[in-house]
Amino acid sequence: MQTTPPEQDGQYGSADGIRSFYDRLASGEADRLVKDLPGRVSFEVHRRFLRRHLSPGSRVLEIGAGPGRFTVELAALGSTVVVTDISPVQLALNAEFVAAAGAEHAVERREELDVRDLSAFPDGSFDAVLAYGGPLSYAFEAERTAMQGMLRVVRPGGVVLASVMSLWGTWRAGLSSVLSMEAEHGTGVGDMVLATGDLRHVPGLEHVCRMFTWQEVEALVHAVDGQIVDGSASNWASLHHVDTLAVLEQDEKLWQRFLNHEATACSAPGARDGGTHILFAARN
Repeated sequence: MQTTPPEQDGQYGSADGIRSFYDRLASGEADRLVKDLPGRVSFEVHRRFLRRHLSPGSRVLEIGAGPGRFTVELAALGSTVVVTDISPVQLALNAEFVAAAGAEHAVERREELDVRDLSAFPDGSFDAVLAYGGPLSYAFEAERTAMQGMLRVVRPGGVVLASVMSLWGTWRAGLSSVLSMEAEHGTGVGDMVLATGDLRHVPGLEHVCRMFTWQEVEALVHAVDGQIVDGSASNWASLHHVDTLAVLEQDEKLWQRFLNHEATACSAPGARDGGTHILFAARN
């Protein structure tokens, strides 16, 4: 059985390959957190987690900012933001979206950045790093370097807020797609993905990333002398029962009640592997 992920034309999981994927995705990334109910709940879980850990007025390095939904959230908290993304197309969309939202005043500058190389930034130059959307899941063999870099650029007492793609939650939410993939490529491919979290084992897959378990997130942070201070899944109950929840969403009072319970469930230690993403907060 193959244990080393394949390379295809030097781009399968490379920076160029990831950049190309998000360039092609373009505005599709902007729609991801609003187009359906699980996406809207995921946005709310991420937003609450951000507000729980970020002090108003912070200087923030945003990595993988995409079209800017969380850039706008940072602006609402009075932050100043260095906006970065590996994709120039996503950076251009960020400028459009943030300006349209009236939040451009919060942006210090924009630049292309790969999470695996933060050498351009001095030690302790930010109050916080925000890396939502799973930039660490594209670091692959350089994930320790990336995590260490994020912790390095925050000041003492600062915080890194990040998300990664979740192995078991993705398997749970997308089981039918997993079984279809195994029918095409063999169960050995599925076993290898579950053993490593690495989607590069799936031949010809357009979107590849490394998925994590909560235990692996903890191990990664501890390996670079960081400390985990909080964690959450995204999502939990809202990955299923979508038709039922769509009715609930029409009643604002009941919907806010559900969101409160969902956020609490997602933060429970036993649920952190259960969503499609894992959120975590880490400090030096």
